[in-house]
Amino acid sequence: MNHTELTDKAIALLKKLIETPSFSSEEEGTATHIEDWFQEHEIPFKRTNNNIWATNLHFDEKKPTLLLNSHHDTVKPNNGYTKNPFEAIVENGKLYGLGSNDAGGCLVSLIATFTYFYKQPDLNYNLVIVASAEEESSGENGLNSMLSIIPKVAVAIVGEPTLMQLAIAEKGLLVFDASVTGTPSHAAHPNTDNAIYNTIDVLQWFQAYTFEKTSAVLGEVKMTVTQINAGKQHNAVPANVHLVVDVRVNDAYTNKEIVDILQQEAPCTEIIPRSLRLNSSSIPEKHPLVQAGIALGRKTYGSPTLSDQAVLSCPSLKLGPGDSTRSHTADEFIYVAEIEEGIQIYIELLKKIL
Repeated sequence: MNHTELTDKAIALLKKLIETPSFSSEEEGTATHIEDWFQEHEIPFKRTNNNIWATNLHFDEKKPTLLLNSHHDTVKPNNGYTKNPFEAIVENGKLYGLGSNDAGGCLVSLIATFTYFYKQPDLNYNLVIVASAEEESSGENGLNSMLSIIPKVAVAIVGEPTLMQLAIAEKGLLVFDASVTGTPSHAAHPNTDNAIYNTIDVLQWFQAYTFEKTSAVLGEVKMTVTQINAGKQHNAVPANVHLVVDVRVNDAYTNKEIVDILQQEAPCTEIIPRSLRLNSSSIPEKHPLVQAGIALGRKTYGSPTLSDQAVLSCPSLKLGPGDSTRSHTADEFIYVAEIEEGIQIYIELLKKIL
């Protein structure tokens, strides 16, 4: 099948995905459309919950395996939409619709690429593709649940919108629940230990704190207080204030190291991480996959946004058509030409290493 035919079919699949609601953990309909693609192209596949996966025809257990992955779940549309988020509309070269950019364009481009190579013999790598669920919610039935089911992965391409540039590193994520305590009292009486006032110094500490180690690709660890909650009535000083702290972790630290630092140094009564599993990701710039991309004129950079890379323990490259700044926005879109380019670059990239 040539590039043009693959591209036309990929765009047709993307339109079906857009017009089928697929919020995280509710991806049954889009999973069925992806099954239909593999059935049409006579590619055996398996379905685990709402994850669809397949391996190349000439899979050889003696060879390393390259994972192609992107997701078919979406966030819920925001109130700013002027177009129907579940209608695939093409205007002025733009394909509009919820999930078009994040990450439907990447997913259908990778599915087309996998299909292109499916029957080819004597590849240097095995190929496994996973169209995964629950990426947007970091759910338990997403890609992380597939890693013990699919063949062991040596390296991965994760399809997320990067304008087809090479994201060779990605920040990890830690979310902390923290508390600041004081002495509860009636608002009419003096109180020199007001938990809300105590929080002022704590907030200033978070604002001013910097982690010692920076990354050449990902820069500094970024820590942000994103939520604060205290009190239930106007005339009562609360006993504690609850904070939520968002920490984007560079590749100079493990998540556990960040937890240890904050639990030792943060001036909170307690600070507890919700999860340690969303780690930073990277791939060496000298890896053949990255070098192949550079040879095609692609540039490398570090990504501040989180993806399914976070659950992988192997080297991984984030690469895909579309623009990350359009993700989760009203009237989300991807250029049709970006999908055409995405499929072409994916294929040319893999030809250099396969």
